Amino acid sequence: MSGITPSQTVGPYFAYGLTPNGKYDWNDAFSNNLVTADVTGDRIRVEGFVYDGDGANVPDAMLEIWQADAQGRFSDPQDKRSLPNASFKGFGRCGTGAAGYSFETIKPGAVPGADGQPQAPHIVLAVFGRGMTMQSMTRIYFDDEPATASDGVIAQVPGDRRATLIAKKTAPGVYRFDIHLQGDNETEFFDVELEARGLFTSPRPLRGEVDRRSRAGEGQGTRFQYERAIVFVASPAA
Repeated sequence: MSGITPSQTVGPYFAYGLTPNGKYDWNDAFSNNLVTADVTGDRIRVEGFVYDGDGANVPDAMLEIWQADAQGRFSDPQDKRSLPNASFKGFGRCGTGAAGYSFETIKPGAVPGADGQPQAPHIVLAVFGRGMTMQSMTRIYFDDEPATASDGVIAQVPGDRRATLIAKKTAPGVYRFDIHLQGDNETEFFDVELEARGLFTSPRPLRGEVDRRSRAGEGQGTRFQYERAIVFVASPAA
């Protein structure tokens, strides 16, 4: 059957190249520790587990995060504002295991939306895993941020589902955020369509109903369809 490309999934992963975590003779291009020497702001740890539809831990998923710094600035050429944290890239990657996952980072600041209104502090999260034909995108909000309740993006999610996007503070500087790929506690994921309209774009729904196609066999969670990017989701600057 020449000329036909076989189907592929986005996991599991070759840990040697993507998530070595100091276990191999290989330098991490990106790791789960985003903190740099010059960074300012509140240092935090976000930790948790990735669960499948049966509630079992997924030990071989890969997570990537992308965020602003504590002043709400992105380390990217499209963000023309000065960067007080010159070496903070805002991008991290880690694999999951028996103990789940964790990221060491800085609590992000609010970022402006396309309509000029600030978006609540949040982290963009991509989930890669076996059996998934593409990564799933979501956001991590914080339960101790008053702005979370009025955020324009989370307001578009049904009220009984918003808790799946909110990390809970469990100790000073520590937040718990579990990711459920399916099931009753399924995390709300977002379909992202990128537009070349600058760095700060706010999503709005194309239709009012939740797209349940992923429940029919793709195993990637419920998705909302959006016309614009959740927030800048391109590769970070080198």
